[in-house]
Amino acid sequence: MAVSSTPMGLTHAAHVGISVSDLDASIAFYRALTGREPVVADETMHSVPFGRSQGLSTAKLRYATINLDNSLGIDLIQFQEPVGERTGGAANRPGSMHLCFRVDDFDAVYRRMKEAGYDFLGDDYTFLEGEVTPDAALGTQVAYFNDPDGTNLEIIRPMGGFAS
Repeated sequence: MAVSSTPMGLTHAAHVGISVSDLDASIAFYRALTGREPVVADETMHSVPFGRSQGLSTAKLRYATINLDNSLGIDLIQFQEPVGERTGGAANRPGSMHLCFRVDDFDAVYRRMKEAGYDFLGDDYTFLEGEVTPDAALGTQVAYFNDPDGTNLEIIRPMGGFAS
């Protein structure tokens, strides 16, 4: 697909949508992760035009929204028609994404999450000299985990001028 290099000015995110296989299980997971109740808990939609707007023949779905402090919403969407297949969630697959949560006390949050039973994909990691450019990222701490459907999630404590 050829896209013009003309800037479109899209600089404010409104929400991230995550397709899930079980809305109730995903609400429970994200409620525990964020400590937030959904602002929308079990809405439904059935629309052929809306489905077509997403490249589908129809869209019958249930969804919920959990808002974060920075006004970003996490929309959890369970497609009932058509039901999709899991992507597998591997971080290196083109088209995969991850949602990153910024934390102030990385070690405390990481420890609490491990004690609560979150399975991290690997060990936590701190950016080291010679591995990352610019040097402003040195000391940034990260750890990755998945939600129940394999969506990649991250916690981060950025250092210096590193933007998360």
